[in-house]
Amino acid sequence: MKLLRLKLGTPFRSLAAGFEVHFLHEWEHECCFEFHPFCLAGRNGSGKSNVLEALAAIFYHIECIYLGYRPDGFEFDEQTNPMGFRAEYSTPDDFELEYFVPYDVVEQFHAQQKSSVAEGSRAVAHIRISKSAGMRPEVHLLSHTDSSFDQSTLILLNRDQIKSVLPKYIVGYSSGHNEILSLPFFKMRFIHFDEYRDHLTKDVPYDGKPEGRMIYVDDQFSQAILICHFLFPSDAVTKVLEEKVGLKGIRRFRIIIRRHHRIPLAKERLNSMSVKDQKNNTRSTVELTSRLSGYLDENNQLQASLIDKLIKCSTAYHEDFSAYSDGEGYDLYLDYWVNDATQRAFQMHFGESSGPSEDFNKAKSALNLFQSFQTLLTLNHYNVDEVTKTELYQSDSLYVNETTSIPASHERITRFIEGELMKDGVTEKLYIKALSDGEHQLLHTIGLCLLYRYESALFLLDEPETHLNPDWRASYISTLRTAFEADEVTKNVMREVLLTSHSPFIISDCRKENVLVFEKNDEGRVEWHNPEFQTFGASATLITNEVFGRTETIGDFSNEELKRIEAKTGQPGQDALRLARELDRTLGDSIEKTLAISRILRGTRES
Repeated sequence: MKLLRLKLGTPFRSLAAGFEVHFLHEWEHECCFEFHPFCLAGRNGSGKSNVLEALAAIFYHIECIYLGYRPDGFEFDEQTNPMGFRAEYSTPDDFELEYFVPYDVVEQFHAQQKSSVAEGSRAVAHIRISKSAGMRPEVHLLSHTDSSFDQSTLILLNRDQIKSVLPKYIVGYSSGHNEILSLPFFKMRFIHFDEYRDHLTKDVPYDGKPEGRMIYVDDQFSQAILICHFLFPSDAVTKVLEEKVGLKGIRRFRIIIRRHHRIPLAKERLNSMSVKDQKNNTRSTVELTSRLSGYLDENNQLQASLIDKLIKCSTAYHEDFSAYSDGEGYDLYLDYWVNDATQRAFQMHFGESSGPSEDFNKAKSALNLFQSFQTLLTLNHYNVDEVTKTELYQSDSLYVNETTSIPASHERITRFIEGELMKDGVTEKLYIKALSDGEHQLLHTIGLCLLYRYESALFLLDEPETHLNPDWRASYISTLRTAFEADEVTKNVMREVLLTSHSPFIISDCRKENVLVFEKNDEGRVEWHNPEFQTFGASATLITNEVFGRTETIGDFSNEELKRIEAKTGQPGQDALRLARELDRTLGDSIEKTLAISRILRGTRES
């Protein structure tokens, strides 16, 4: 997908009613299949992150309307759940959102004239989601009658059509504690948990993957991302992980699955049982991970599910009953020594092989495995009670980390441990958790983009470069480009990447049309504009000055020292040459020092 415009009719965070932001302009439509990320820049508190938050909240709301599964107690009920989910109310509650999707996603239901963005280019479909306050949102396909898009016919889409024109995935990341951005993603994570739990307790088949398309990456997923890439290595992965970070692969890792936690069966199943069976814990409850295990068919053949596949791929495994006195629960230890045989086993059970290129197949296989891990990791939210979960579903401002928590390591349903990496120049054992903050952040964000490089997705990355060193900041956009342009197929994927940043290096690798500078006016209203100068290839000094309003290239403390020394110029008993030498000796090289020395010496010549 490719964003065109977002307009808010009601306030959202610091964004006032009437706020409107434009992304792809009409004269740029021919670029909609090219990778040009949008960088939202500005000082802290300028409102740039609120745009990402609004997009996440909007797509969460639309997603909830059209999910095939929604948890019990999630829906609005005037008597029993007056604060439940209603399609008519959302935050923000009044908005218009327009974007492009490739035309082939609507071909099946739209036989009218295609909207061609340029001569010889691929056709696109123009989608508009609009919502008035207190009204259900509507999704339209705009059928254009000319290439200028001045005239169009609105075609109201139905449920199935809407699901096909939404972004394939909405992927979120925040380097800090932007919990307003993460909130809708965590809501969807709990929906994923309830989806699995209800299929389990109601004895309904579950295909092993969550239905929702929203995925938020935090520390819990870091090991899973690397494992997936190294089990399905490709040239694209090598270019990023080895050439950039020096990681050559993963030597071994362990997965521990806790198979002890039991939950009650659904009420309808309990009600159909005898009183005696209802009091029997074994009969009236079900072990949480059991829906992820296989079953014997009528021919006594095992129909493998997720956990069975992981066992078959393992180098060794064992069941440890020692921690559970009831003799029923156990911890499943799965050990993997990663070699060609291990990779072939994962290819057999999780691999894809019918795509247009080898890299496509590798990426789809890694994503398939990652989504399986996603299901297992989602089960770690088993300890969140229904009251807390209901509060989370109904809130538009809760701080997730203060409201919910992941259990301690030994109490988690799924954990990855002892992931031992192979890295250039490192001979001792190197575990994934021993990587630096910057390495983790780069692997989180770039690794995530690598996983979804063939998907028509929306990426919302909030300050993805904060822990990176200057070299990695300078090359961050080019590294993203390497991830997203692995081959000719990936170059034709219509995706959207929005990132917020304070780094002039990030801005320097973005076209000025794709840089949105945010600031608050004298009335405190958030405004934005494209820079008046060409940001692509501009120096960090110029960008720091023009975008962030910082004219000095040195720190405030050193600048004060410079001014203190320079202020002595012309005072009785002060020799200009001696002051210039003091300044040169005290401060490192900078344009500020050079100019100050020049001013001091000019004062000498003038006197």
